[in-house]
Amino acid sequence: MKKCMSAISLFFAASIAIAAPETYIIDTNHSMPRFSYNHLGYSMQLSRFDKISGKIVIDKTAKTGAVDVTIDTTSVNTGSSLFNEHTQAEEFFDTVKHPTATFKSTKMNFKDDKPASVDGTLTIKGISKPVTLNVSSFMCMPHPMKKKDACGANASVVVKRSDFNMGKHAPYVSDEVTVDLPIEAIKE
Repeated sequence: MKKCMSAISLFFAASIAIAAPETYIIDTNHSMPRFSYNHLGYSMQLSRFDKISGKIVIDKTAKTGAVDVTIDTTSVNTGSSLFNEHTQAEEFFDTVKHPTATFKSTKMNFKDDKPASVDGTLTIKGISKPVTLNVSSFMCMPHPMKKKDACGANASVVVKRSDFNMGKHAPYVSDEVTVDLPIEAIKE
């Protein structure tokens, strides 16, 4: 009977260990959120943020997870210091009052064994809106240099600037903005 109970205990302990959520910390050197928009109908402009932090929690067995991302909006990089200042002004990101933008998930949706989308709340300038990030790629494997498990993903969402009190110059500068999140994260 003792052997049977030990075997059952070992089985349940192993099952819990296998299904345990894993936490990954965002690699700030390989995660650069960017956004693109149409400028006067002439071209698609692309800018990025140089500072991001956060974590991803994933349980592949249970097909659940969570994403928590903070973007330092003062790190906006348009390729022009003058335009960086313009983008940080009150009519756009208003980085003096709102130096960060955040995404906090409410649900991770899986297709087969991989996340396909992440529902959550995007907060910019203190205004929170529900959004769904569409995941176009996702992969986890041992990191060849860090010698730890790592995950990477590419996700995107289209939002309206006007929903976040940033609609100046619309419709000449498109109200719709595509936000891309290429993220790499290292297991904690």
